[in-house]
Amino acid sequence: MAKTLEQERLALEEDARRLEERRKRLEEKEREQAISTIEKTGLLKLDAKRLTALSDRIKTLGIEAVEKRLAA
Repeated sequence: MAKTLEQERLALEEDARRLEERRKRLEEKEREQAISTIEKTGLLKLDAKRLTALSDRIKTLGIEAVEKRLAA
């Protein structure tokens, strides 16, 4: 435990900074995994125009509606 209140405050701020760095690294890993998953499906092989149209359609309908339609 810290000897003074100021040392304790500094220790807490350092812990918060390290935690934020860990969160950012985790977000980066999740993003990389998502891109890898999309790449495996072959979607990144589409030409830019088709991929843009598909992503625009997904945005318009919403993820839940697209999932529902694909499951049908």
